[in-house]
Amino acid sequence: MTDTPEPIRSPQLAPAGRQGIEHGFFTRQGGVSDGIYRGLNVGSGSKDEPARVAENRRRVAQALRAPLSHLVTVHQVHSPDVITVDAPFDGERPKADAMVTATPGIVIGSLSADCGPILFADPDARVIGAAHAGWRGAISGVLENTVEAMIALGARRERIEAVLGPTIGPENYEVGQEFYDQFAGTDRKYTSFFRDGSRSDRFMFDLWSFILHRLEGTGVNASALRLCTYADEDRFFSYRRTTHRNEPDYGRQISAITITE
Repeated sequence: MTDTPEPIRSPQLAPAGRQGIEHGFFTRQGGVSDGIYRGLNVGSGSKDEPARVAENRRRVAQALRAPLSHLVTVHQVHSPDVITVDAPFDGERPKADAMVTATPGIVIGSLSADCGPILFADPDARVIGAAHAGWRGAISGVLENTVEAMIALGARRERIEAVLGPTIGPENYEVGQEFYDQFAGTDRKYTSFFRDGSRSDRFMFDLWSFILHRLEGTGVNASALRLCTYADEDRFFSYRRTTHRNEPDYGRQISAITITE
């Protein structure tokens, strides 16, 4: 583990020669937690020591040149709900799964451990967004709602770049018949995101492609890092990997973005 977080950065969100937007898809590397939370666990809802989580979050904020008080995250509940942020929260974190802002200096972040973290930016309008999309959020509209909230702040959909960060990949996301039926019942075309699993009643689900499909439907410029959280234990926490090992809890990584002053 390194002592300093070294996030993955996307050229789509930070094109050469452009200033004004800082972002990072942070891994689990560069933190102070240990045991099953080894590394940069930023999950306040985990059972990790609060002081270690706070230090990890401070390091994330520092990497994006902001104080800890300006790193803003919500209580994620797999909803389609989006909050417009213009200042750090005063008190309890609201329940939602995405945030947008046009306020410089605020760092908005999405926590994940298999679900899809998506960062959005219209650098011309200086409007950004961060969303957390597992299958529930993606199918219920959190991505579309994030884009509309950005447009309400002055962004234009054709200028918005949306990048999907580290997410469980299609080789490691096996689901059952009920899961498949829910997608097929919503839109028969969604069956294209499944292939045969280990048994006749099991399926492999491509969450990467499903999220990109929903993003592309909004008219934004969508791309993905295509990094699997389950497969890469050195760099990423994974809820499903923890579940398969019967571990008592799991860490969370963060993807975060800010408008520079």
